[in-house]
Amino acid sequence: MQPKIDVSEFESKVLVRPMRLDDYEALVKLQQKCFQDMEPWGRDQLKSQLEQFPEGQAVIEIDGQVAASSSSLLLNYDDNLEWHDWKKTADSGYIRNHRPDGDTMYGIEMMVDPDYRGMRLSRRLYDYRKELCRQRGVVRMIIGGRIPGYRKHAEQMKASEYVERVVNKSLYDPVLTAQIANGFALQGLIPNYLPSDAESCGYATFLEWKNLEVNPAIGRRFRRNVQPVRIGAVQYQMRTLANFDEFAQQTRYFVDVAGDYKCDFLLFPELFTTQLLSFMPGQRPGMAARAMAEFTPQYLELFADMAVSFDCNIIGGSQFVVEEDRLYNVSFLFRRDGSIEKQYKLHITPSERRWWGVLGGSSSEVFDTDCGPISIQVCYDIQFPELSRIAAAKGANMVFCPFNTDTRHGYGRVRACARARCIENHMYVAIAGCTGNLPFVENADIHYAQSAIFTPVDVVFPRDGIGAEANPNIETVLIHDVDLELLRRHRQTGSVQNWQDRRKDLYGVAYGGEHDQRRV
Repeated sequence: MQPKIDVSEFESKVLVRPMRLDDYEALVKLQQKCFQDMEPWGRDQLKSQLEQFPEGQAVIEIDGQVAASSSSLLLNYDDNLEWHDWKKTADSGYIRNHRPDGDTMYGIEMMVDPDYRGMRLSRRLYDYRKELCRQRGVVRMIIGGRIPGYRKHAEQMKASEYVERVVNKSLYDPVLTAQIANGFALQGLIPNYLPSDAESCGYATFLEWKNLEVNPAIGRRFRRNVQPVRIGAVQYQMRTLANFDEFAQQTRYFVDVAGDYKCDFLLFPELFTTQLLSFMPGQRPGMAARAMAEFTPQYLELFADMAVSFDCNIIGGSQFVVEEDRLYNVSFLFRRDGSIEKQYKLHITPSERRWWGVLGGSSSEVFDTDCGPISIQVCYDIQFPELSRIAAAKGANMVFCPFNTDTRHGYGRVRACARARCIENHMYVAIAGCTGNLPFVENADIHYAQSAIFTPVDVVFPRDGIGAEANPNIETVLIHDVDLELLRRHRQTGSVQNWQDRRKDLYGVAYGGEHDQRRV
């Protein structure tokens, strides 16, 4: 008998945290891997950095190992400041010139272990720095960036031509390309910045990022009145496959797109994994579903890796899971910090019971994420208003609904109910479904979908309550920003206030276990 699946076997732990003095040995090893021609930090330099500006020094741990680091200080901007001289600007790495009330952050170093490159770790570190600037009202961030790809081209072109070609995308530089992608603007080129940097031929770029929440002319920080979250929803084309590797290649494409567009969440459809049946021996549906469940470990490993590598929280549609000889339809949340959660489908359609022998789960969860609490409701579950009412009571502002419908009628039920949940509970609901055909795969042969992201219906939202929607039955990715602050204000001051105006004296929803009954 197969036990409950233990998602911890597939989890990793990605942690962005303040740097500590006991990281010194790991940082030296990291510097020796990243900058082989340069002298690594001394312990006294690291100690001084932590004494002067502890919040400005950060590392990323992956499963307990230091994989990346970032060092910075604050200064007051001065056109005459010798930004071209790294030793003077960074006080030779001691940063005793740090100004706690400075208006400019100066990045003195960023390192990513070559073994972990391609996982967008530099983006996480730049985001850490940017958020620190926002919290402290810092006007700008300035960095002197290496151009390690230049040495290969030094005989063919000047450094100025090289950086121009990197900026216009005709050349790639492993450092400058990433910095441009993270919102930095090229302001100039600095010769003899680090003479020991042979890969850059001593050159560095002078780059600037501006904090749009601060008006430097009046020295005032703007009130942040938005809390944006970027949602991606995949309208997924079902097609026959030769093996699991083809499935992995197809799904990785969509996650890569979400990573490029800096999505906070990416939603896949319910049971889009039934593609796998296209290369498996034909069996009765119930046996085929259990055979498909054998791919669950590979599926979990694939999506857990992609969530971390592409820096995106993924709602991985759903997949069949066999636990204690029972078949469940389970949606997994793969967080970008490497952790995994699961939501069992609670309400099973007559077709699922008849064809697959699926059983319903027994718990409605709300999951904490780095963008707030969310609920996952798998297809038929969105058609039961009690679940969204419970989710809202637990603090969820967003519901993700992976669905899989064969006809427009089935899709219409999902769509109508998802829109109703937005109005009833002042929340956003994203739905994503499959399109295309799978010939010879019973109960998965045809699909109808029009994926969408819905909002409440009021003057501050789109007039029809549709934030974004795909064309029916065309493979695509929807990308849309929702504003959680707008949602909060709407709940308190909207034209109608469904949540506050509930008649709890007449009705309510009870939920919880035998010894933990609650009512909303």
